[in-house]
Amino acid sequence: MSTPALWRRVFLPFAAGYFFSYFLRNANAVIAPELTHELGISATELGLLTSVYLLAFAAAQLPLGILLDRYGARRVEAGLLLIAASGCALFALGDSLLQLATGRALIGLGVSACLMASFKAFGAWFGSARQASLNAAIMAAGGLGALVASTPLSWAVPQFGWRGIFAALALAGVMAAAAVFSTPERPGSALAEPLRRQLAGVAAVLTSRVFWRFAPQSALVIGGFMALQGLWAVPWLMVVVGLSRTDAAHHLLLMGLGMLCGFVAIAVGVAPLAARGISAERLLTAGMALGLLVTGCILFDMGARAPLWFALGLVFSTGNLTYALLQAHYPVALSGRVNTALNLMVFVGAFSIQWGFGAALDGLQAAGWAARDAFRITLGVLLAAQLAGWLWFLRQR
Repeated sequence: MSTPALWRRVFLPFAAGYFFSYFLRNANAVIAPELTHELGISATELGLLTSVYLLAFAAAQLPLGILLDRYGARRVEAGLLLIAASGCALFALGDSLLQLATGRALIGLGVSACLMASFKAFGAWFGSARQASLNAAIMAAGGLGALVASTPLSWAVPQFGWRGIFAALALAGVMAAAAVFSTPERPGSALAEPLRRQLAGVAAVLTSRVFWRFAPQSALVIGGFMALQGLWAVPWLMVVVGLSRTDAAHHLLLMGLGMLCGFVAIAVGVAPLAARGISAERLLTAGMALGLLVTGCILFDMGARAPLWFALGLVFSTGNLTYALLQAHYPVALSGRVNTALNLMVFVGAFSIQWGFGAALDGLQAAGWAARDAFRITLGVLLAAQLAGWLWFLRQR
């Protein structure tokens, strides 16, 4: 199959699925005021409601790696996207915290394969030499989803309501499932390996030293960024900075735009930089360090606000390089299990931080701290934990 045909028949359907996934991941950040007002929930409950997506997503990762290596990317992702569509429908109809949380969990489960299935399909069709660039390209599709789930979504909510938007998303999920199912599957990409051997492969990944070099940084730094982008960035901007919801969503748009620019730059720049001796690992190390610096500037209100939020998305896009770097240490047959094991750590981190952030806010305010100070203390603790994860990554080199 020619390269243009591969991009049209393989890349675009998986890119559409990941766009859908990333939009759903971040949508609650914009509709949070409506959810809080309509349901009368606390910050802890809002954090739990939103992070249930991440918990279901994380819980699916290890079984997902086995399924991808056993049945292939096309069938696994298409089936799961139908579950995501049902979750969107339930979320649109739900009128209690339990119903909305169940819908959100189904969404998280349903989109849990969107990125990992893409990596699996690209490895089969395009080869490992182009893996880092293609990984960044698919992440750019997710960046577009993050952009649409910011200012454009804030414009749409007053017009259609958050329930109407999620009803439309249910239909979009069915369409995405059909597109992915129509993609070709390369012979040999799905191997009927005995389950015991597949589980042994998972154990080999989870007990390897190289995996645990990358895992803490991924959970704390990348997971922390996801927790902010997916929920707490907009409340931070509204409570600490004093912006309106529309202006806060605009800053979320800038973060998504920065992330998109970073993914595109990685997609086209990894190979030329490698030719000049600048490795992907050096890019990852520098990007994470800059991300911590930018977070510190936001915490202490140092520098122009809008460029800082753009820069936050830009530098954290380098976290995408972790998957290709880690996968290079293992056989191709383990690729699905390697990527999903790392994704498990990222989403466990994101879930814990997203929920814990809300719990910390409620606890600090119950202890007498003002809401603005509670936000600053909580973000400061998160930044310290992220710095520890980055230093661990450097120390284990």
